[in-house]
Amino acid sequence: MGKTDIRSLSLEETERLLLDMGEKKFRAKQIYSWLHKKQTDDFDNMTDLSVALRNKLKENCEILKLKIVKKLMSNEDETVKYLFETNDANVIECVLMKYSYGYAACISSQIGCRMGCTFCASTVDGLERNLTAGEMVGEVYKIQNDCKNRIGNIVIMGSGEPLDNYDNIIQFLKIINSKEGNSLGARHITVSTCGLAEKIYDMAELELQITLAISLHAPNDEIRKRLMPIANKYSVDEVIKAASYYAEKTKRRVTYEYALIDGINDSKKAARELADRLKGSLCHVNLIPINDVSESGYKKSSEKTIAEFKDILSEKNIQTTIRRELGSDINAACGQLRKSYADKQHDIDPEV
Repeated sequence: MGKTDIRSLSLEETERLLLDMGEKKFRAKQIYSWLHKKQTDDFDNMTDLSVALRNKLKENCEILKLKIVKKLMSNEDETVKYLFETNDANVIECVLMKYSYGYAACISSQIGCRMGCTFCASTVDGLERNLTAGEMVGEVYKIQNDCKNRIGNIVIMGSGEPLDNYDNIIQFLKIINSKEGNSLGARHITVSTCGLAEKIYDMAELELQITLAISLHAPNDEIRKRLMPIANKYSVDEVIKAASYYAEKTKRRVTYEYALIDGINDSKKAARELADRLKGSLCHVNLIPINDVSESGYKKSSEKTIAEFKDILSEKNIQTTIRRELGSDINAACGQLRKSYADKQHDIDPEV
């Protein structure tokens, strides 16, 4: 039996672990504070614990560490792209973004992705494995410690489909939100999904105050099936119905992400159809000028087309914004840096 991934445990689970180890329950709060307030990834740093207890923890538990293997800083803005190596020598990406209201981190939920969206570099090599809750927490802490600033907002929109890793995502939210730990408010967290309807309903029942972001990217099933294989399982109407249920249960506005691709989904007709589908919903549309992905051949829509698309939605009373492009000079779109790094490793070592 392997060691316990202790950073993936809630405080209550940490207390049970300590009791099972024959230790006092109150030690759990000390350990939890070291892990999530002081954000250490080394048991030896827990200096208010006895050496004997620290050794016992090392024998029975592990803190899954992340190592920075590449860090790119944008010359255009203050965006930073990180490539982290996991303990099993996989790599994941994260992005640090600076806004007027503070710092936000975009983190990954999986190593790779199996959703197959044709415009996304994350999915090109498929899914390697899920990230644990502790590894996702580690992404936030690693960025926070590197930039020396508190991360005030988290977006789970990096590599992977978060709701395909549902249990670990819910555990991550519980840990990062814990008052005894990092204490980040749920309203400062966004979870993105390409539309796994059943999981959206499951999450709605928890009545969390996180923001749900739906990667829609098309106004109808015909276009969406060209872009996203998941559309063969869930129709646009099914996804919007599930998202509307989430909004109803949580009273939280749903964000619909819409990556504009030249000649594919950016026509005025598409804008009008999208507006009709979302009419009356508690929602917001975030238009994304797509990063060019060489594997797909897709190109970004022109500024004129993007502006016209936004105007049509706004005229139909759909709240719409155009996402500010961040880190375009450092491959800040999810999957791009990981893929380029992996390709280079293959060039160096054909056995990889």
